[in-house]
Amino acid sequence: MNCADHIYIESANGGKEFELSSIHAAEGRIYITDHIDMDAAMSLTSLMKYMVAEKKAITLYINSTGGDVEAGLVMYDLIQSYPYDLDIYCVGIAASMAALLLASGKKGHRYILPHSKVLIHEPLISRGFGGSATTIDKTAQRILDVKAQLNDILAKHTGRSIDEINEATSFDNLMTAEEAITFGLCDAISSVY
Repeated sequence: MNCADHIYIESANGGKEFELSSIHAAEGRIYITDHIDMDAAMSLTSLMKYMVAEKKAITLYINSTGGDVEAGLVMYDLIQSYPYDLDIYCVGIAASMAALLLASGKKGHRYILPHSKVLIHEPLISRGFGGSATTIDKTAQRILDVKAQLNDILAKHTGRSIDEINEATSFDNLMTAEEAITFGLCDAISSVY
């Protein structure tokens, strides 16, 4: 019997139902499949702390349309500081902050499935904002600062110049697996097996 979040395993002594997430964690597999927010970042923090304590290699699977910049940067810092082997796979789409996470893996350890896609773009304003001219000006400056920070990270991990990154993120830039490899966001097309 299999369902989305549990698996039933039979043995000579009977059977037992296990949470699939527990099996994945025990085997070093982590999935980022939802909107990137602080809950997802804290979940990743918890899982990665467990993996460090167990001295485990990690395989990180990404299928996400992105999300919150601050939460994404927490995840980025976790990936950058992980002391053991870490492979990253794009399995579907890695968009926005998820694309930055894919790119942030160690060169030679960033994979994409043949029909997966990667989307990069400038930071977006997800909520309406208003206020005084000074408030709007400060908000605009903060967005430009975030854009510069994210583009610096992409430049570092892709080997592209800041000018190339600025150009590539000036629109919703959706790339095929081959285009993402050529751009430097990942290294190779692979299966997950």
